[in-house]
Amino acid sequence: MTPAWIPPGPALLFCPADRPERYTKAAERADVVIVDLEDAVAPDARPAAREALRASDLDPERTIVRVNPMGTDDHAADLEALADTDYRCVMLAKTESAAQVADVHAATGAAVLALVETPLGVIRAAEIAAAPGCAGMMWGAEDLLAAMGGSTSRFSGVEAGGPRVAGEYRDVPRHARAQVALAAAAFGRWAVDSVHLDIADEAGQRAEALDAVALGFVATACIHPSQVAVVRQAFAPDDDEVAWARKVLDAAESNQGVFRLDGRMVDGPVFRQAEATMRRAAAATT
Repeated sequence: MTPAWIPPGPALLFCPADRPERYTKAAERADVVIVDLEDAVAPDARPAAREALRASDLDPERTIVRVNPMGTDDHAADLEALADTDYRCVMLAKTESAAQVADVHAATGAAVLALVETPLGVIRAAEIAAAPGCAGMMWGAEDLLAAMGGSTSRFSGVEAGGPRVAGEYRDVPRHARAQVALAAAAFGRWAVDSVHLDIADEAGQRAEALDAVALGFVATACIHPSQVAVVRQAFAPDDDEVAWARKVLDAAESNQGVFRLDGRMVDGPVFRQAEATMRRAAAATT
């Protein structure tokens, strides 16, 4: 069966595993800490990072450990370190197959957050989402573009081919994001949106987080503590949204099938949207 762990809130903050002095601060500021044994740690610092992970005592309900990709020298050592902890969710970097997810789950018993960030991973997003042990899906733009020989995942402004909005994703990253969101939804997995690398771009971060909410992502990954508040605010429904959702759910108790409420048709999809709104509201108050 798929592990039941799910992020308790929308703001997931990366923390380098070789900086244990930051673990507690990250946990205090974010809903979930992603203790990173991969890109945030230099190769020669990873043995010490794994020892720091072993010695840590973060809340397992609010911690994810990112391990190095399968096939790398660090992967097995990362899983050995994870086995010495109580952490229940592992992020598998550069996931490229269902077999990789199943193998990591079998080795650890942990819920697997499959990080899809290569061309092959994107092409196989659906089979990865269907894998035993896959609890969630996340995508990454920069590794994807690097693997394609590209230079940047976002438009910088007016470029060849017509005017573009600076900061918006190019077509391939947008496609990858959609693929991961659809695959996760198709197999009942939760989805996490990618990081926003421009830390100073608060407006862009908020716009992407709002779009993530609209598309059904349950969380957004952050690379800096200042992004946490922006993400939380974007995911938290406002008072009017909560009031409408509560009204829909209350009315549904005495109405079956399709019904009319304040001039609007309410059916199954609207009911499920109301439930999602209330879940976001509950997460915002914890």
